[in-house]
Amino acid sequence: MSDLILHHYPFSTFSEKVRAALGFKGLAYGSVEIAGLPPRPLLTPLTGGYRRAPVLQVGADIYCDTNLILPTLERLHPARTLYPAGSEGVAQGLGFAWERQMWVPTIGVLVHFIGEHIPPEFIKDRKEGYLMIDISKDAMAPQFSEHLGFVRAQLAWLAQALGARPFLFGDAPSAADLACWQTLYLLRKNCPPEVDALLGLAPGGPVVRWYERIAAFGHGTPTAMTAEQAFEVARAATPAPVTHLDPDGDPGGLRAGCPVTVTPDDNARVPVSGTLVAAGDSEIVIHRKDAQAGSLHIHFPRLGFDVKAA
Repeated sequence: MSDLILHHYPFSTFSEKVRAALGFKGLAYGSVEIAGLPPRPLLTPLTGGYRRAPVLQVGADIYCDTNLILPTLERLHPARTLYPAGSEGVAQGLGFAWERQMWVPTIGVLVHFIGEHIPPEFIKDRKEGYLMIDISKDAMAPQFSEHLGFVRAQLAWLAQALGARPFLFGDAPSAADLACWQTLYLLRKNCPPEVDALLGLAPGGPVVRWYERIAAFGHGTPTAMTAEQAFEVARAATPAPVTHLDPDGDPGGLRAGCPVTVTPDDNARVPVSGTLVAAGDSEIVIHRKDAQAGSLHIHFPRLGFDVKAA
């Protein structure tokens, strides 16, 4: 069994982003399928309450948010890089900006096609505990044209960028490709085929060819694993020493040993509390002691998260 464990669910497009990265790198991992919405009684103690998916687990180290999970996979398994030709900074920034801007408009297009099939409890959860907006078909219908126009405009520049190269940075894929791809995956996977024409995607055009190249990566080598098994792995493990970050490297001046809270700054704003282990401009690590799971290190990206002294 690999030391990588991915907590995810099939419908999660951000999970698909990580699954594609695992496929590209050819990695084996334990696959824990979680519910699409809380409660998740065995995952919540590991994350300290962080509720978004996916989550990557390596022993007693828990990695939250795909904008940290992909760099972590790169750090632990550098073969077949996700950051070709020194593209790390641009790939991270472009991927973050694309996902932030595209997420709600993409949902708006999605529910136009399949909104009646989304369970009411899922819509209720996203309104009250996640996005804080009503994603029901009726509620989003007045903005459909606006959302569609935005998505088409983004895909237009993507098509132009891919017209002369297989991937955004040249001949090799990057984390930015996966970020852009995952939102289009949500639409092409779940909507009828006519969505392509509505989005301005030409059959066999540059975006469709690029999409198919990434889809061909597959999902690596997953081995089904129960939530109980993953929890036991964490409980029996000790968090790894943090050697890639400065214990006193927080740009805001926080020091190792300081109680802090870490909270997403856009949605699912559930604060996770712990003791600062180490930090930098791109990552923060906190320590938590759970009554059942034991000692854990929980890792977050700095971009997209608020970090405050508790």
